[in-house]
Amino acid sequence: MRLYLSEGSAQGLKVLAAAGASGARVRLERVPPDGRVVPFLTHPRVPALHLESGTFLFSPNAICQYFFLLAGKEPNDLTNQWLEWEATELQPAVSAALYCHLVQGKKGGEVLGAIRKTLSYIDQSLTSKAAPYLAGEAESVADIVLWATLFPVLRDEFCLPDELQALRSWFQTMNLSEPCRSAAESVLTPKGAQEFKAYLQKQPGLSLHWEKPATNEPEVLPPLRSGTAAPLLPVEGRRNVLITSALPYVNNVPHLGNIIGCVLSADVFARYCRLRNWNTLYVCGTDEYGTATETKALEEGLTPQQICDKYNAIHAQIYRWFDISFDYFGRTTTPHQTTIAQDIFRRLLERGMLLTDTVDQLRCERCQRFLADRFVEGTCPFCNYEEARGDQCDKCGKLINAVELKKPQCKMCKDSPVVKSSQHLFLDLPKLEGSLEKWLAQSWATGDWTANSRFITRSWIRDGLKPRCITRDLKWGTPVPLDGFRDKVFYVWFDAPIGYLSITANYTDQWERWWKNPQQVQLYNFMAKDNVPFHSVVFPCTLLGAEDNYTLVNHLVATEYLNYEDGKFSKSRGVGVFGDMAQDTGIPADIWRFYLLFLRPEGQDSAFSWTDLMLKNNAELLNNLGNFVNRAGMFVCKFFGGRVPPMELGTDDKRLLAHVTLELRQYNQLLEKVRIRDALRCILSISRYGNQYIQVNEPWKRIKGHDADRARAGTVTGVAVNIASLISVMLQPYMPSVSATIQHQLCVPQACNVLTDTFLCLLPPGHHIGTVSPLFQKLENEQIETLRKRFGGGQVRKGDSPPTGQGGSQGTELTAALCAQADHVRQLKASKAEKGQIDAEVAKLLELKKLLALAEGKTPEPPAPKGKKRK
Repeated sequence: MRLYLSEGSAQGLKVLAAAGASGARVRLERVPPDGRVVPFLTHPRVPALHLESGTFLFSPNAICQYFFLLAGKEPNDLTNQWLEWEATELQPAVSAALYCHLVQGKKGGEVLGAIRKTLSYIDQSLTSKAAPYLAGEAESVADIVLWATLFPVLRDEFCLPDELQALRSWFQTMNLSEPCRSAAESVLTPKGAQEFKAYLQKQPGLSLHWEKPATNEPEVLPPLRSGTAAPLLPVEGRRNVLITSALPYVNNVPHLGNIIGCVLSADVFARYCRLRNWNTLYVCGTDEYGTATETKALEEGLTPQQICDKYNAIHAQIYRWFDISFDYFGRTTTPHQTTIAQDIFRRLLERGMLLTDTVDQLRCERCQRFLADRFVEGTCPFCNYEEARGDQCDKCGKLINAVELKKPQCKMCKDSPVVKSSQHLFLDLPKLEGSLEKWLAQSWATGDWTANSRFITRSWIRDGLKPRCITRDLKWGTPVPLDGFRDKVFYVWFDAPIGYLSITANYTDQWERWWKNPQQVQLYNFMAKDNVPFHSVVFPCTLLGAEDNYTLVNHLVATEYLNYEDGKFSKSRGVGVFGDMAQDTGIPADIWRFYLLFLRPEGQDSAFSWTDLMLKNNAELLNNLGNFVNRAGMFVCKFFGGRVPPMELGTDDKRLLAHVTLELRQYNQLLEKVRIRDALRCILSISRYGNQYIQVNEPWKRIKGHDADRARAGTVTGVAVNIASLISVMLQPYMPSVSATIQHQLCVPQACNVLTDTFLCLLPPGHHIGTVSPLFQKLENEQIETLRKRFGGGQVRKGDSPPTGQGGSQGTELTAALCAQADHVRQLKASKAEKGQIDAEVAKLLELKKLLALAEGKTPEPPAPKGKKRK
């Protein structure tokens, strides 16, 4: 193996140290900084490792990892996390510090200020693990890489601040090791760090973020949008995640079911991926072509483009209020859509993947137009459901040709349409069936497809694929670029999924690095179950037939349906909460996010319930999670002057931390499998553990006792506030605003917003927290009943139950909650808890009794009078 190095590049230090530490035998060759060693790269890249097989490695961290792998030292998850953190956080900070020192001539604290946060993070991690090395008891590639990155700016441990004792000890150990010492002597000539000056002077000025004034205000990073920052692109060697949510139709306002089925679920996963430091791009936009838009324009007296402009803005505002973190939110009525869709069409045509045939279509003579599938309703020919659409039955899920409907009606005028013939183009799905099945077998074996997406896909191809029409007799759409068909447009379900590509193309002109890069990109599609066939069969066949190395879906994540109370959402009847109405309820966006995610219809349909929303807010958020975080912070402020106290962990504390770590790992495992609802319960379990821990240890009593008791109160408080800090990070994908509030109150460093499988002490002893205040407000029954009536419309409930009654499963849930609360009260009384605490829990018990009575249609019993009973 040949290892190429150039003078003045700090990256050479790590590869030399890694070679020495692993015992790798390499032939060292020094080249000029502009020497082009790797033949297929347009720009010089050194260090570079030329393997005997002819392969080149030119990522310094990859070279270091390769050396350790040769020595049989496999990296664990924690090692990989450290390497990602070094590349994304530490390297930029150290480069800025060196630039500040060597080029701008700054010294001392001004230089260390650039890396203060990163140094503190390493120190906290070493302190919490009480291990000599970053990933455990033995030196790993992470130790070599981080040491080499830090060495040019630190040189020796004595320039580190005194309070960073763990970091000083680790850095000294690394400095004294033979591989590191030899590497430093080889790279750093007598000029020392000045060796890097010439290299740094060629670099653009570096942003010195640490020059901002110190503040306890949380750092608010603006969402990435096209034009405000360099676009995100796949990075070789990193996990590149591309996320899409089904494009919402532009002609309507999304209701809560639409939001949880697509954009909110995808947002949670995108936020989680970013916490894992995965290179993540999340795109979405409005689907704007088709008859639905034309018809809406006629209804409102506007042009189709005006309708698209109006409703695209409405959608964007709704998703902004729900705090959906798109990297780019676009639309399909763009020149890029036309260019890309027509290119795919031509490639299919050239490869013989298209057929021509005569189609019988439904035409409304009164409206003088061919009717798009979704503007025909009738009786399903398979299950006799009377409200089936012209393309699919929502009851049995089967796809339908509109002319097959029994008793069809035009949705606009209610007339019965007539059948007319027209020439159309078809995608030859039978010819692509073999390629599709081969790809599906591979994608299902390696990806995380939900059970319903697999079932729906199997049922659709079970009897063999049939040609699928891709053109329509419309005006508003992407034109078909073929003689004889130029008066037609592409059918929306051929055209709309291509919108993912064109929206990305509007985000970056290098869109093909995401969409023609299946070797490096993992694609996640989020949708409701009715969209599955088009994403699992029709669109993949389109891309497979085009034969242009397109990125195909690796993970198809589909939800079941969210219903409203005992029926369906209906804008026309005023039934259910729609996106533009949620913000007028007075309930914060994060509460809506939490409740929708808590009942996310993952395995079966679920139903929104006002009473359940109130119960979950008051029980899970206010009394459980909010109560724990607030108590942990208040104890720090009240008993320890706002500073985290020292902690001496005993058996009970370690047992608690083991439980918390187990929940954290379960949370990561579930979210990696996109089981969003189940992962949320891990957070709530951690806060329950925390509440029980505080309740058993009673720090408010121990703080008044002897030294040992006061020390114990400090340990309990320090552990609790660190668990609260962990919760703030885990909660970020679900409730980003609440997460930011917790972190602001506890002054959690921004660098802590990284998730690993290890529970780290993020707030060390002496850490100063801010002002603590309650996170949630109680939802009152009167408020909920008002909202229920407001959004109830003319809906008739099953069984004609009274408005306040829920019955059924709701009563079962309330009964279970009532029993649990009664047990809790009994335990408090048996342990002789403080009277005020018992009274508060009894009040909650009485409130649950009241709710249960209302759910059963009964009149709640008045509270018993206080005082002694009369004989």
